[in-house]
Amino acid sequence: MEIRLDGRRALITGASRGLGLAMARRFAASGADVAIAARRPDVLEAARAEIARVSNGRVFAYPCDVADAAQVGGLFEAAERDLGQIDILVNNAGTSKRGPFETITDQVWMDDFNLKLFAAIRLCRLAFPGMKARRWGRILNILNSGAKAPPAEGAPTAVTRAAGMALTKVLAGEGAAHNVLVNALLTGIFVTEQWQRRWQRDPKGLSFEDFVTAQGKTVPIGRMGDPEEYANIACFLASDAASYITGTAVNVDGGRCPVV
Repeated sequence: MEIRLDGRRALITGASRGLGLAMARRFAASGADVAIAARRPDVLEAARAEIARVSNGRVFAYPCDVADAAQVGGLFEAAERDLGQIDILVNNAGTSKRGPFETITDQVWMDDFNLKLFAAIRLCRLAFPGMKARRWGRILNILNSGAKAPPAEGAPTAVTRAAGMALTKVLAGEGAAHNVLVNALLTGIFVTEQWQRRWQRDPKGLSFEDFVTAQGKTVPIGRMGDPEEYANIACFLASDAASYITGTAVNVDGGRCPVV
């Protein structure tokens, strides 16, 4: 089945690298106009150029720290102005932050909620009216499997992501009558820059390839994921082909999460 997004306009946060970049490339290659946002202008511009190489449409890039409410408003205004409208919103910004509960300060909690939850809340609040008025919209909240199965020392990320799953269900219920479909993707382990940074901190002295192989052994399917595999399910959920799917939290993790 060929998945197309012709004529759609997508805004993706945290899209300068990793899964966000993979989704932006896939959306663009499938016919969508794409706007991406991330904090670092130089990395963002390189990502924009990479996406443009596979796109026949428009590609825009906006430096933005989505943890800042004022910047979120400016981002949405600029993207809507340049694209004309936002049909697809992917809330992908965020990094993994975790540690022993007693060591996590109020500031760390607040920073995590601002980046991962309130950024999504604010962007959804801005995107919802237009999507409802046009009777077509897709929102994807990018979470991780800790939202369903929070591990020990998984805070604050597991708690923030669980809140993101609840937000997904609330918005799905409110958007369904207007054909605004809201779903979440619960991420497993993928070969991205984030895992390269973990490898660099790894004391075992493995090559990156051996590190990836070792991590893959923790996954039932036997390997880490490829970002393009992640982008495929995101593209499907953003398309007309997924017209009867809303309010779901899909594990994209090779079977790693113990919860369905």
